[in-house]
Amino acid sequence: MSHNRKFSRRHALQTFSAGTAASLLPVLSDTHASADISHVTKPPHRQPHARHVIVLYMSGGFSHVDTFDPKPRLTRDHDKPIGSPANAAPQQVKHERYLKASNWNFRPNQECGTAVSDLFPHIRNVMHEAALIRSLHSDHRDHGEATLQLHTGSTNVPMPSLGSWLSYGLGTENPQLPGHVVISEHRPYNGPMIWNSNFLPAIHSGVQVMPGDQPLPYLKPNSPARLQNMELELLASLNQRHLEQRALAPRLIGRQDTFRTAKGLQDLAPQVLDVSKESKQTLKLYGAKPGDRRSYAAQCIMARRLVESGVRFVEIVDSVGACRDNWDSAHRDIGSHTKYAKRVDQPIAALIRDLKQRGMLDDVLLVFCTEFGRSPWAQDGKGTKSRNHHPDAFSGWMAGGGVKGGIVYGSTDDIGNHIEEDAVHVHDFHATILHLLGLNHERLTYRHAGRDFRLTDVHGHVIDDIIA
Repeated sequence: MSHNRKFSRRHALQTFSAGTAASLLPVLSDTHASADISHVTKPPHRQPHARHVIVLYMSGGFSHVDTFDPKPRLTRDHDKPIGSPANAAPQQVKHERYLKASNWNFRPNQECGTAVSDLFPHIRNVMHEAALIRSLHSDHRDHGEATLQLHTGSTNVPMPSLGSWLSYGLGTENPQLPGHVVISEHRPYNGPMIWNSNFLPAIHSGVQVMPGDQPLPYLKPNSPARLQNMELELLASLNQRHLEQRALAPRLIGRQDTFRTAKGLQDLAPQVLDVSKESKQTLKLYGAKPGDRRSYAAQCIMARRLVESGVRFVEIVDSVGACRDNWDSAHRDIGSHTKYAKRVDQPIAALIRDLKQRGMLDDVLLVFCTEFGRSPWAQDGKGTKSRNHHPDAFSGWMAGGGVKGGIVYGSTDDIGNHIEEDAVHVHDFHATILHLLGLNHERLTYRHAGRDFRLTDVHGHVIDDIIA
């Protein structure tokens, strides 16, 4: 096909129908698009334990002493004072602290003995598949900074996210779908910064899926298929002509990658995200109802379907109503944990069982996490219902993907205030996830602004004891 040289790429983009795959570009890319010619599968540094990751992020900070880290002393010494903190943060008022008992009883998993509270009866029954870490800690007590660190390793400077690093390091098993997908019904703390690729090629940014009737905008083309294909072919030829006239145009190459992924999304995403194709037995396992496209159960099914289709990294951000209706309601009343736990408990346990019965659990690493824990004392004084932010010690777990099941790693003191054994910093958490996917966190680097960057910066140690 010959083209008039006066017909420019800009003119093409301005005149193409809004129904083309180009309409999906705002979902997939940003102004920092750059080259990445190896979006497809890349070789890992070592033999991987897992091929995919599903992160189950509990936004707002759940209380470790009410969920996964039982502390009998809190019950015994409820409402007793322990003095004011010796190392209070600058913004904290030094006042007397009163221990607060948990609202829930703890019971052991019948196969491995791991104790979990009655908030999570379904998850408790599958803890023999998980490695529980009771010694996590991070560097900041505010949601924005702590959430950013959990996702990017940095508390203050936006950096590429964990999902972006994995997509960059390993590519995707299905070039028609993105390597990094985030299922998020509401805007979390810091919004898209927690799934952005930042200075990594834009193709590795997370694609946000909104649970509901329209999970992604513009999935259904307005143009007939033949017309859209002609438009995309014309644009591809104009892009190629533009590249031939320049020695290097990394942003354009990156943009071409996003066009290819956008077209793949239009072709495949409607089927991949359609949970109505699941059997009645599967829906019942997760606690989902026929026609349900929005619940946390439906989101867990979507995550499984995405990794089945070759997506490398999927994160589900649990938040009922943006930043005002999540696990942070504990700062008003810890009893609110009941609402949030009930929403996720059965679906998460079902996801583990479903992956296992499909023979996928060995290939999929599940990561259950939050940005920080909750204080063992009442936030607002003696007799009150609240718990404060607590980054010094909290809990999370991993399952599947080469992780030892039924173990507990690390421990805190008798009230859950400080770590006593086997501390796991967020950098160690990240290093271990990369290791399980076959990546060395010290070798996974990207040159930017004159230096080599990595997810763990200059920190991080793999938690060998939880690896099978």
